Amino acid sequence: MTLSVCLRHSFGGFALDATFEARPGITALFGRSGSGKTTIVNAVAGLLRPQTGRITLEGRTLLDTGARVFVPPHRRRIGYVFQDARLFPHLSVRGNLLYGRRGEGGPDLQHIAALLGIEALLDRRPGALSGGERQRVAIGRAILSNPALLLLDEPLAALDEARKSEILPYLERLRDETGLPMLYVSHSVPEVARLATTLVLIEAGRITASGATAALLADPGVAAAWGQDTGALITGRVTEQAADGLTGVATAAGPLWLPQIDAAPGAMLRLHVHAQDVMIALQRPEAISALNILPARVAALRPDRDGVLVGLALGTGSEQIIARITRRSADRLALAPGVAVHAVLKAVTLAREGVGVQAPVPRP
Repeated sequence: MTLSVCLRHSFGGFALDATFEARPGITALFGRSGSGKTTIVNAVAGLLRPQTGRITLEGRTLLDTGARVFVPPHRRRIGYVFQDARLFPHLSVRGNLLYGRRGEGGPDLQHIAALLGIEALLDRRPGALSGGERQRVAIGRAILSNPALLLLDEPLAALDEARKSEILPYLERLRDETGLPMLYVSHSVPEVARLATTLVLIEAGRITASGATAALLADPGVAAAWGQDTGALITGRVTEQAADGLTGVATAAGPLWLPQIDAAPGAMLRLHVHAQDVMIALQRPEAISALNILPARVAALRPDRDGVLVGLALGTGSEQIIARITRRSADRLALAPGVAVHAVLKAVTLAREGVGVQAPVPRP
């Protein structure tokens, strides 16, 4: 499945000019409030007619202003999950889930209910549900409409941190088990780091960068978009659950220890490593409390207002992380592209909220 979007639209002094493609997986539209993210998804859904544009999904033209083609929303086979659940209060959870179902076939109600952990809620009314439960029901309702694409417009924005932590694992399961392509709107770096396979960065109505999530997060050149959440992704496989409360993870760069994660040996993890939690040493340090020391090579340096962002290629260079250090430290270490170093990460800084579970990559 490929969603191709090319839009131009102006209103109230704001101008949107966006062109991008979304491929299978979760494509995150990331940007500040007012950058144009919701305008884009509303155009994809058919809730907005842009002044100029073309949108295709699976090779089917949904919009072409030049050819005067506009497929109405109900014929686009697109599910939409809003910030608020928008459930029908007079219907049970089961009734809400089945409301948008289109004929026979499509996803099975019991399977989707189990996938979202709402089997025990089917006979309740929305008023008796928590915010996280209501949002899971809204996601289930959208999936049961058998869409070709699922739009999620900041679905966790109205939830507190506890409810967000509750719902994120279910979104991971949807990404990995349903194969349903999703366009996910967010301005939360931890969310997109944990969920997205592809990132599209939007600023003031313009696409500033797009590409694989891991590559963009690790690029010092676009780090300004992440603010204090600047960091990068490392993928790894759980190897053991140690008796002292740590989880062992094998990565391409070497072994890591994390605070205990509820994942069985063999499970694949995505680790969001914050730049401010990475230290750099020219020699491998000995007799220190930090458990994670990875060989690396300086790939890039970029000054920012808080110091210097250092891109570090790990192991064979297949993965990269970022360290944020002071200018004085960068000068003292004489860092330059190609210099061999060691990246030092405290186990406790690899917090649970920055760890996501993903389906294993098939082996050849």
